[in-house]
This record gives sequence, C-alpha cells and structure tokens, in this order.
Amino acid sequence: MDAWQTYPVEFRGGLITNLSPLQQGTNSPGSARILRNFEPSVEGGYRRIEGFDKYDSNIIPPYGAPVVHGASQSGTTLIIGAIHTTPVAGDTLEIAGVSGTYTIASGGVSFDATNNRATLTLSTSLASSPANAAVVTFKTTTSNYLTIGVASWEDSAIVCKNADIFKSGGSGFTKINVPDYGTPLVNAGSQTGSSLAIDGLTSAPQAGDVFKVAGIDKVYTVLANATVSSGGATLSINPALASSPDDDAVITFLSTSREGANKTRFAKYNFNGTEKIALVDGLNEPALYDNATFTVLLDAPTDVIGATFVAEVKNHLFFAKGTTVTFTAPYSDTDFSVANGGGNINVGGTVTALAVFRQQLIIFTETSIHQLTGNTVADFTLQPITTDIGCIDSDTVQEIGGDVMFLGPDGLRLVSGTDRIGDFGLAVVSKTIQNTMTGFISANTSFTSCVIREKSQYRILGFNNNITEENAQGILATQFAPQGGEGMAWAETRGIRANVADSNYNQNTEVVLFSNDDGYLYQMESGNSFDGANIKTTFATPHMPISDPRKRKTFYKLFLYTDPQGSVAFNVSLKLDFDSQGTIQPAPLSILNTQGVVGFFGSGLFGSTKFGTKLLKLFETQVVGSGFTVSFQFESDDQNPPYSIDALTVEYGLNDRR
Repeated sequence: MDAWQTYPVEFRGGLITNLSPLQQGTNSPGSARILRNFEPSVEGGYRRIEGFDKYDSNIIPPYGAPVVHGASQSGTTLIIGAIHTTPVAGDTLEIAGVSGTYTIASGGVSFDATNNRATLTLSTSLASSPANAAVVTFKTTTSNYLTIGVASWEDSAIVCKNADIFKSGGSGFTKINVPDYGTPLVNAGSQTGSSLAIDGLTSAPQAGDVFKVAGIDKVYTVLANATVSSGGATLSINPALASSPDDDAVITFLSTSREGANKTRFAKYNFNGTEKIALVDGLNEPALYDNATFTVLLDAPTDVIGATFVAEVKNHLFFAKGTTVTFTAPYSDTDFSVANGGGNINVGGTVTALAVFRQQLIIFTETSIHQLTGNTVADFTLQPITTDIGCIDSDTVQEIGGDVMFLGPDGLRLVSGTDRIGDFGLAVVSKTIQNTMTGFISANTSFTSCVIREKSQYRILGFNNNITEENAQGILATQFAPQGGEGMAWAETRGIRANVADSNYNQNTEVVLFSNDDGYLYQMESGNSFDGANIKTTFATPHMPISDPRKRKTFYKLFLYTDPQGSVAFNVSLKLDFDSQGTIQPAPLSILNTQGVVGFFGSGLFGSTKFGTKLLKLFETQVVGSGFTVSFQFESDDQNPPYSIDALTVEYGLNDRR
C-alpha cells in the first residue's frame, strides 16, 4: 500500500440530479446528490436554512369580524351578524364583555347567507347577555380554510381569508375591507319598517353590506344596491328597524358585500406620495388600500371586475382578466377612460401572469410571452417574446438578479435581457435538477414563490392537502451570476408548507411571509426551528471515486471545515460503493460543537477539547471504511443556529489493483 494521500473537496454547485452517480462524483465532487434544508450560500459552502415562526400569535380570523345581532340574548342560542361564511360545529369563540370560551354544539349552525347572519347553538349557556354589536372572536375552527393571499407591505402584513382582508403588525388582525361611504347619517327621525333613508354618502352602499345604527338594537343588512342622489339614498334593509332612530344618528358600516374570493394578488405603487396597494381576486371588483381607507372600484369596467392579476408600470395600473389587459390613465388608480389615457389590449390568449421587468410589462399566457413597450396609450405596443413557451403557474413568477423566473411546462425558466436592446433569452435553468423538478411538479396541486433578496435566492413552494407539513416540498435556487441563469445552484426544502407567500423590505429588514390552511401567518428567515419543530437536514456528497474508480481506498481521517453561528450537532456517515448492500457501511460519526467545547463520538473518539470562548470551525476525526467510491452524508435534527459546511479533506490509502 502506498502512503496516505489527501483529497480535498470544496462544497459548491448545489443539488444535481440529472447526472449518473459516477459522472457527478468525477466531474462535480463539490456538488450534492441530496441537499435538503441546506442552501447554497453566496458566502461559500452549504448553509442550513433558517427557520420560521408565527408572524402573529393569533389565528387569521376565519369569518371576518362578526358581531352580536341584538342585545339581551341568553341561554345557549346566539345570533351573530356581519358574517359571510358559515361557521362549523366544534368551532370555539369568545364574545366581548362576556366571560368564557364557547363551543358550537353538534348541528348548532343555521346560516342565513342572504342577510349574512348565523344562529348558533352553544354547548354551554352564556355567562351573561352580550351587548348589541359586541365583537365575536373565533379562537379555533374545525374546518381548515386556505389563506388565499398575503402581501408583505410597509410595516405590516396584508392577508386574505375567505371573503375578508386583514392587516396585522404582528399583534392581532384588523379587518380592512370595511366600506368607506363618506359620513352616513340617518336622514330624518321617526323612521320604521324595512327601509332607512340616509345621507352623507359619497358612494353607493351595496347589497350584502352590514351596518349598525347608533342607539338602535341589532345590525342590519343592505338587501339591494342603493342609488345615491345628492349624497342621499334609501336603503332596503333586513331586519326591520328595532326602533326609530334619531335624526342624524351615526351609521357605521361593519363589512362589505364580498361573499367570496379566489386567490388574491397585489400590486404595490405610489403615484402621488402615498404608498398604496391594489388587490384583485378573480371574482370581485378590484380594491385599493392606503393604510387607512379601503376603496372598492365599483365603477370599474367589465374587463376589470373579476381581474386575476394586477401590476404597476409606467405610472399605470394594469389589470388582466381572461385575454384582456386593461390599464388606467397615467398617475390614476381609478380612471379608466380612454380620453384620459386609459385603454385595453387583447393578448390573444388567457393571461396567466403579469411581471414588471426593466420598466416594461411582461405578459404571460400558457403558450406565449409578450412585452408591452412604450410609455402611454399613444405608443404602447405589444411585442412577442415567444409564441412557443408560457407560464403554467401564475404564482411562480418572480424577479431575481435582473431576470424573471417562472415555471414553464418543462421546468423553471428565466426571461433574461440580452446584450441586444429589446431581446430576451428564455433559458431553462432547472436542467441540473430535472428529475427532482418533475417529481415536485407532479406531487403538488398548487405553487407559490418568493425571493430572499439579500441571499440572491428564489424559492418555489408546493402545496397539496394530502402532504403533511413535515413532508411539504420546496425548491430553492441561489443565483451566483448576475444574469442569464449561469451559476444557479439548487437545493430542496422540507417542512415549509405554503399556499401563498411574499417578501418585501420594511426599512432595512427583509420580511418573508407565508401561510397555508392551519390558520396562522408565518415569517420565514426567523428563528432556529420550524415554529417549534426541529429542522431536519440532509446533505450528501456525490459518490466520489477520488482517483481510480477501480482501485479500493481505505479511509483514515476526515477534516471538516465549517462556519457555525452557535452550537452544532450533526452526524457524518460514509456511504461506500454507492451505498450498496454488499459493502459494510461504517456507523455514523456524531460531531458536536458548543461554545468553548467540542466533542467527537462514535468511531474516532477524541474526547472534549476546550478552546476558550471561540466556536470551533475545523473538525478532525478518524474514520473507518474502505471502498471504491465514497459519499459523505451529513444529517442533523435539532433547533440549533444555522451553520455552513464549507469543505472537507479526507486522508486515505490507495490499495493495489487486485
């Protein structure tokens, strides 16, 4: 046997699954055949991903902001109003001003969808009679309701569930889809019955709106769209007035007429110095929110009502519905008139996504991609980028590193600017993980995505009701080259279950949010656990022949170079001869690192060594085993801080050919 030899490996290149084992081990020894809950780091090596925790400890309200319908209720029956989705037996709730938590009894729900009201039978009697319009807060729900939209915006989160839209700064959710109709007041006293004359209106109340009247018992539902004349209108209401209100009694609207919504998408913009966000949900009129007022575009054109996508570019808002893209006049979010610079464009195929790239609007369909050039309606021109490839999932489109990533029928692609002005490249960038990508697409029913800008990282997350949180799949890519998809390094995630996601900067801090159907809103890149659960990781190098694949090697020593942020605990296994059953596989080595102490356990025990207060970065341990090829597999299952594995050096002896 020759003298010991040294084989160094720098970890780079990320996950690769489209090469044969020997090809990968020979040509890309620093890549990974398994890279799960690690990320290729722009600082070098593979870094364990950070965790997530609850952005808000409260559940996202499942039924809006319901209130008690009528004072003096007692016993086990409770009538509530301003609710647009039926509650379910087993749900628990609390009532403002009434002690205790109450459970809806089996068969205890009668839902009135016309009047947005529900009669509940509780499992225990009310401790006291609640006040009229007392807030009802649901604490748990029997049914799982998908969160259908989330936006990280300003210093808060906008989140959508069922028919309602909420804002949270991290300490409770406030319903924002409350109509603003001006300062409505009762117009004349002594009114009775099922109609109510009001004034002070700036826009028309809609069928399904719910309101209360100062000094009058119960809450009331508008039964038909109102017609406003000189700021006044007569509302058709249910139920009949409980008593006659005073003239100029204040009217407070509690909820809008929204009775449902599809997946909700957003556009953030600033036309006049005020930060705003536009919302579309594929069903209702679009809405605008400026952190104070929620405005529904009731007068929007037909091609805008029920729009599925929205984007801001060149000081216009663009709305996509079906094959039509409609845009507002310049510097306006409500004016669609052609005379003022609004208009629409027929794309020729159903729009599947909008993206803004280099101050141009990129319009995706399932089979084509177009760009809208120009600055105003006078010179807007629709130009094809390709008529052969499109985007198959709307929520996978993200700008990263000067490119636009999207999911095509054959994997993840980039719309990349070329050196020629106006030209684009459309490279498939996920070829190196094609097998993984194919399985990921087939295993999930919907997708969402986000970018982590400070890491130059794109994440696509899958959602499937039949896949548990622990097994929820995702794929991440770190972009090492500035443009064109060169240098994309891939990895997988497990345990981040997301139906919607978004990221944005709040001052200098990037906030990455996601949600699913468990009732909570979560923040990625936060903490060292998956909301209290361990982060399970696996990184396996390729099966490396090292030198001659037909000469056996005996392995003696392993040197591992790391960059820890705190305590480290992981196992290292040698997988010999492609992890075949005919080869004896050595027992795993357990490696620990704590502040000031390092311990090695298993084969090659070195005891504990003190190094002052510094974290040990170099691990040295004896290994046992021999084979023609070797793969080193690293696994952890804990809530320690993130750490990077940068490189390894293995010392071995080369046996004679037999």
